[in-house]
Amino acid sequence: MERFGWTFCPGDKVMQVANDYDREVYNGDLGVISGIDMEEGELTVRFEGREVVYGFGELDELVLAYATTIHKAQGSEYPAVVIPLTTQHYTMLARNLLYTGVTRGKRLVVLVGQRRALAIAVRNRNTRRRWSKLREWMAGAPAEHQDRAT
Repeated sequence: MERFGWTFCPGDKVMQVANDYDREVYNGDLGVISGIDMEEGELTVRFEGREVVYGFGELDELVLAYATTIHKAQGSEYPAVVIPLTTQHYTMLARNLLYTGVTRGKRLVVLVGQRRALAIAVRNRNTRRRWSKLREWMAGAPAEHQDRAT
């Protein structure tokens, strides 16, 4: 069945892309489509042994997940991770992104691409500075918490 630009089929791997506290599924959770009921207008996804039902109008909360980005994978772990590295994506070749990608793999991590791209990523520590105002906020905190902000 097709909705929101995706074609969903039983057996497809999907990712939840928004927190849904009522269903207890959260951004980044992975599941497998276990059934589609065209008459009821519902799709069922199995998340780690638990079935979650979506109305067809709610399928914008799901995307196919045969592959995902490092950004979407943050906070998750996978049995195996394959990371493509090419110089064509120069702006994405940063040490912090490579580290995040490599640390997502539990048992196997495979880097595919150019050795030059890997070298660029390892050497590239130029990440955008974050302007969180943490230091200013912590200035009003008790002294025992201020050491953690520096």
